[in-house]
Amino acid sequence: MNKVIVVIGAGSIGQAIARRVSAGKHVLLADLKQDNADAAAKVLADAGFEVTTAVVDVGSRASVHALVETATALGNVTGLIHAAGVSPSQATPATILKIDLYGTALILEEFGNVIAEGGAGVVIASQSGHRLPGLSTEQNTALATTPTEQLLALPMLQSDQIKDSLHAYQLSKRGNSLRVMAEAVRWGKHGARINTISPGIIFTPLARDELNGPRGEGYRRMIDLSPAKRGGTPDEVGAVGALLMGEDGCFITGSDFLMDGGVTASYWYGELAAK
Repeated sequence: MNKVIVVIGAGSIGQAIARRVSAGKHVLLADLKQDNADAAAKVLADAGFEVTTAVVDVGSRASVHALVETATALGNVTGLIHAAGVSPSQATPATILKIDLYGTALILEEFGNVIAEGGAGVVIASQSGHRLPGLSTEQNTALATTPTEQLLALPMLQSDQIKDSLHAYQLSKRGNSLRVMAEAVRWGKHGARINTISPGIIFTPLARDELNGPRGEGYRRMIDLSPAKRGGTPDEVGAVGALLMGEDGCFITGSDFLMDGGVTASYWYGELAAK
């Protein structure tokens, strides 16, 4: 049977990882918009990859389950790259929580049911999750293990507790890494692995929205005051994704890889730290 790599989110980061890990495999490329999926599929197909496209709404269980069925009809799902999401400048707090937090939990649950032995996955989280102050043990456990359909009902996620879209995004991305840690236990029972990557400012269309949005000045300041003094590229994230999904990373699961050029280090201990 075919070995299938499922890529959710047809953007630059998902494509960069897929190019590193999908040679000789069938890529199922899914996005909310068919046009996005088709455009990315053409780039991959022109580079020699076998690609099928699909439309998926990660905030809908029926839609995600349909994607799982499409994937398993193509072959054994040996890889998952979840790179879909919305940013603070693109959506309301409620939408961010539904897509970035609930949607990720849903994908981990549904694909965790079918991932093949020896398979691996990566979820794209964010440096933002690392700038959220520490949560309590109870809150961490709730984000990690609350049944998916009850997740958005948690008291800590209600509108009176969420300050703004950035706060919702930070909680969602912290929740992603915690959820992956818990799911790694379940995926391990199938002989599979799952990890998160928490990128900093990577030059993608989403990052451009942020740089040109209401928080653009803050983003530019983060770059200027970071140890690396630059943003990252999708190919650099692709290199980490390839490690986590390949044989060289076979002892890594349930982990979160922060790659942000040192922005978080500067935020807590450097020139970006609150005075």
